[in-house]
Amino acid sequence: MATHDVEMSIWEHLDELRKRMTIAVICLVVTTAASVVFTTRFLELLIEPMGDAMPQTIAPTEHFVVFFKVALIGGVCMSMPMFVYQAVRYMLPGLLPHERKWLYLLIPGVFVCFVGGVAFAALIMLPAAITFMQSFLDTIVESNWTLENYISFVTRVLFWMGVVFQTPLVLFFLSKLGLVTATQLAKGRKWAVLAIALIAAMVTPTPDPVNMMIVMIPLYLLYEVGIILARFGGRGVTPRSERNASLSAEAEEVAA
Repeated sequence: MATHDVEMSIWEHLDELRKRMTIAVICLVVTTAASVVFTTRFLELLIEPMGDAMPQTIAPTEHFVVFFKVALIGGVCMSMPMFVYQAVRYMLPGLLPHERKWLYLLIPGVFVCFVGGVAFAALIMLPAAITFMQSFLDTIVESNWTLENYISFVTRVLFWMGVVFQTPLVLFFLSKLGLVTATQLAKGRKWAVLAIALIAAMVTPTPDPVNMMIVMIPLYLLYEVGIILARFGGRGVTPRSERNASLSAEAEEVAA
């Protein structure tokens, strides 16, 4: 869709969405094929937190399925910038010129924050969680995890930590759109802590408070960083609610 403002019908919007999705899917196919070359190394890195233990397979095709699943995940990670770019291009006509500029500037930050979240989960969170799970009731229970269950668990944690690390960027951009303010975010800290606790409970693989705190503390710090960025981003921006109220008042005056 062109960056200049043009009214489009619903069918034109759907056709534009189809074109953007087609480009993104083609990119995903290419990157997935390329990631096959590195999939074995990816698997070794994912299994590394288990230490000397080794996951087992209980189905004849399980290791093949897991191999191509990891290849697909690698393809998704490599094609993510293209997915983000296509999504941004689709949204541009609905944004004001200064909003478009900031959205473009945030695209590299999305990738950096995602990588940061994955790195945090891989280097700090998962080793601690897996060590705890392996040692829990180890005197009466033998842990023989299957490859598919283990990889599904690890990749899920890595993905969601990459997503939640986008929080500062999301809050900054919302402040640029005038949808939130730093004052609103600061007043909503207690609700943010509650939401962070719920997210940590869903993302954290174990119920012990130590692992939950490993997740909650960085998420809360990210929220605080988001408040700081929102304070900078909201400078000179009229909140959208006030903007809409002003436009409504002007429309009523014209109608009168």
